[in-house]
Amino acid sequence: MAQLSVEVNGRPYAVGCEDGQEAHLLELARMFDHQVRQVSQDMGQLGDTRLFLMGALLLADELADARTRLAALQSEVGRLQTDRSRLENRAVAALETAAKRIEKLGGEEG
Repeated sequence: MAQLSVEVNGRPYAVGCEDGQEAHLLELARMFDHQVRQVSQDMGQLGDTRLFLMGALLLADELADARTRLAALQSEVGRLQTDRSRLENRAVAALETAAKRIEKLGGEEG
């Protein structure tokens, strides 16, 4: 297990992560630090616990919004796949009808 030091609101914190996840953890810490600093800027200096709570709640709100958008997009993808399948079936039926007509016309000429 890797040990890293991340900085949040100007203070270092030692955290562990799985080997190979160091860059990901540092990016997450950077995002959290940005959120905490934004809260501090907007609300003034609060205690670390309250500041971290507010930062975490704002990130959780963003996550909830992203999940809602993802669910809506997945629903739209499902609808589009159904539409595509229906259109493909109609195209196949139209091609089969056209092929039968062509065969019929070919038989009449002979």
